[in-house]
Amino acid sequence: MLTAVKNQMRVCLLSVKYNIMREMVNKVTFLTNICFMLLNNATFLVQWIILLRLREDVGGYTMREIMLLWGLTATSFGLSHILFARVFSLSELIIKGKLDSFLVQPKNVLVSVLTSSTDISAIGDFLYGVVIVCICRPGVGGFFLFLLFAVTGAVIFTSFALLLGSLSFWFVRMDMVQDQMVMNIVSFATYPDGIFNGVTRFLLYFVIPAGMTVWHPVHMLVRFEAGMLFTVLGYAGGLTALAVAVFYKGLKRYASGNLMEARL
Repeated sequence: MLTAVKNQMRVCLLSVKYNIMREMVNKVTFLTNICFMLLNNATFLVQWIILLRLREDVGGYTMREIMLLWGLTATSFGLSHILFARVFSLSELIIKGKLDSFLVQPKNVLVSVLTSSTDISAIGDFLYGVVIVCICRPGVGGFFLFLLFAVTGAVIFTSFALLLGSLSFWFVRMDMVQDQMVMNIVSFATYPDGIFNGVTRFLLYFVIPAGMTVWHPVHMLVRFEAGMLFTVLGYAGGLTALAVAVFYKGLKRYASGNLMEARL
C-alpha cells in the first residue's frame, strides 16, 4: 500500500517537472507570464490600501489580515494550478470524449489526468502569496502553519473542481458551472468574511468553500485554535474522498470520443 502511494507521488512529481520543463523551452514567455501575474495580483492590494486609509477596518479586518487573505488565496490557487491544472478543464475532457488517451496509460487514470498540465502563470500566484505573507512576518511557526494551509487550500480547490467536473459524466455544460464556481471561491475569499452573514455566510463555508479554504486558516494565523484546525483538515479530507468517489463512479459511464490522440 505504502509502495503504491509512493509510486503515485513520484509519478505526480515527475509529471509536474516535465510539464514545467516543457514550458521553459521559451524562457521569455515563461518569465513574462510569471512576472505579469505578480504585477496583476499586486494591483489589487492598492484598493485596500486606499480603503483602509479611510476607515480603521473592514468587516473586522485590518490591512495585515487583508494581506493574509490575499497571500493565502494566491498561494493555494497557485499551488493547485501548478500541480493539477488539468482538473480545472476536466468537464471539457469528459464532454468532448478526450479521456481516451488517459485510459490507455499504465498508471492511475485520475493521477494521469490531474498532472497532465501545468499553468505556468500560477507560479506567479504562488510566489506572490509567499512574499505577501513574509511581509506580514507571521514568525517561524506561523509561516509553517501558513504552508500547511496553502496545501489544504490547494487540496480544496482541486477537489472542488474535480467534484464539479466529474458531474459532467451525468450533466452537459458543467464546464461553465465548474469555471464559475471555482472562481467564486477566489472572488469571495479575497473579501473579509465579516461582511457576510446569515445564509450567505453558510453557503460560503460549505457550498462555495471560501471559508474552509481561506477564512478559517486566516483566523488561525491570527489566533490559533486546534478545533478549527481539525475542522479544516477534516473538510479537506472529506471533500477529496467525495470528489474521487464521484469521478470513478462517473468514469464507468464514460463514452469514448474515438479520438486518435497520443500523449508523450
